[in-house]
Amino acid sequence: MFWREVRGRLLGGFKFRRQVPIDKFIADFVCESAKLIIELDGHQHADTENQDLARTAILETKGYRVIRFWNHDVYDNLDGVMIEVLAELELANNREL
Repeated sequence: MFWREVRGRLLGGFKFRRQVPIDKFIADFVCESAKLIIELDGHQHADTENQDLARTAILETKGYRVIRFWNHDVYDNLDGVMIEVLAELELANNREL
């Protein structure tokens, strides 16, 4: 569902890739030009929260901004999720200028 909204530069012209290897991790979705990683978390996230925090810290040391959404937010509020992602992309784009 998320991929359908971002593939082919549909979101603000930004290019996303999915399942991208970075260091020893696989990021769910990555926009390299904005150095933005989107992670979608399911119910297992509650059990792996400490691991996810460590993973995020490592990815941030590599220059990425990591934002997370619950799967149910993508299903129940896709428009809101996309608005938040686009805002992050535009913020990153403005930092580069």
